[in-house]
Amino acid sequence: MAETELERAEKRYAQAKARLQALKNREATRQRKLDTRRKVILGGALMDLAERDSNAAAMLDRLIRNLSREQDRKAFAEWDAPSPATSDEGAP
Repeated sequence: MAETELERAEKRYAQAKARLQALKNREATRQRKLDTRRKVILGGALMDLAERDSNAAAMLDRLIRNLSREQDRKAFAEWDAPSPATSDEGAP
């Protein structure tokens, strides 16, 4: 039995729709990865700054204490915020 023009069009439509959904999924995945990368970079930069600046260390400590999820706070249970002697950002 030969495929009708309508059936061929419906098949092409379904294939195009599947390709579009795959593209949307890839873009969403790319955006999530970029968002995660940005968070990791900023978190590392903040932790590095906290080692050199007492104001940043105090802010980081407050942020950790105010995390709303218990499991998030537990991730920092064994981590102590650095206590620099001065707040000079350029100090070694």
